[in-house]
Amino acid sequence: MQAAIEKFLVKTGISILIEQPDWWKYLIMYAIVGVLFYLAVVKKFEPLLLMPIAFGMLLANLPGADLIHLDFFFDDYYVAKYPEMAALVAAGGHVPMSEIIKEVVNEGGLLDILYLGVKLGVYPSLIFLGVGAMTDFSPLIANPKSLLMGAGAQLGVFAAFFFALFLGFSPAEAGAIGIIGGADGPTAIHVTKDLAPHLLGAIAIAAYSYMALIPIIQPPFMRLITTKAEREIKMTNLRSVSKLEKVIFPIIVTAIVCLIIPDAAPLVGFLMLGNLFNVSGVTDRLSKTAQNELINIVTIFLGVSVGATANAENFLKPQTIFIIVLGLCAFIISTCGGLITGKIMCKLTGGKINPLIGSAGVSAVPMAARVAQDEGRRADPSNFLLMHAMGPNVAGVIGSAVAAGVFLSFFGS
Repeated sequence: MQAAIEKFLVKTGISILIEQPDWWKYLIMYAIVGVLFYLAVVKKFEPLLLMPIAFGMLLANLPGADLIHLDFFFDDYYVAKYPEMAALVAAGGHVPMSEIIKEVVNEGGLLDILYLGVKLGVYPSLIFLGVGAMTDFSPLIANPKSLLMGAGAQLGVFAAFFFALFLGFSPAEAGAIGIIGGADGPTAIHVTKDLAPHLLGAIAIAAYSYMALIPIIQPPFMRLITTKAEREIKMTNLRSVSKLEKVIFPIIVTAIVCLIIPDAAPLVGFLMLGNLFNVSGVTDRLSKTAQNELINIVTIFLGVSVGATANAENFLKPQTIFIIVLGLCAFIISTCGGLITGKIMCKLTGGKINPLIGSAGVSAVPMAARVAQDEGRRADPSNFLLMHAMGPNVAGVIGSAVAAGVFLSFFGS
């Protein structure tokens, strides 16, 4: 009986943790998990995203649980286990996905199976399907000039890319880091799983954390760059958009963007398909499913599996600090880029555009538009900018997907 008790005690997570030479790293990870739970539950910052990510991190850092095997998704594991694959990898190739799936099914656990949805690029596209079904493109159709502010808000993406190169990251890693500036979690995951899968945990957590902190990060820069008089500008009501325009728009955007940048097709295509479900008027059941059950289920799977990639061994590295700092810089520069574009358009239109709506071009729908609305009402309680800000907001979603396609076409395998 004593031997059985001793055997049980040796196998407890506490015993395994104490025996780890770097046990203190796990304590740091638990503290990070606690911060994410605090932001999600107490502050209510993007709880639908941060809570599953935080819980996935917790699961990945439970000593002895062994719930995810990230080595299953990297070439080195297969080269060591199957020497015949060494020549393929040495020649610049990759282990076939069929081998990875077979290994996961035969040797992996639940989180490994869920992570296949990230590795195969399934989750980000399905998230975009739901986002498209929930998004009204009418403000963008009514005011096409909003595209310019959405484009201006991608400035941080490319600025962070060059900063990352300067700090010694490879071009592929720099591209994945730069996408954080688009404030679009699914897009960041879609790019990172191809260009820098070893950085997925840090990049995903940075992207979603900054999305959640938009109401805190953006306002100081909005007030710094715009004058009070500019923030008080009231914009005229948008024209009404016909059903024909709403139906044609997603089809045309998909055709144009994907013909120019085919690598953007998985994101832009599913975003526009979801919107078409909504505006066509003949697929209400599909639209409601995409907006509710589907996107909710995929959000759980995506958050938990991405959070599980952030174990102590992979996450607590100097490059993680660089990624978090670069991501913040990218987000701030993107916000400023949208605001500056808005100021330029304000001047060119004789003061008809409130520059605040440019900040919404960072893509986080609809939170960025709401922040622009709040700042406008703070300057003038009778101001109403929400629908106007939605134009750059949805343009930013398209812009970040296009930027992702550019990086994938340049640096993808």
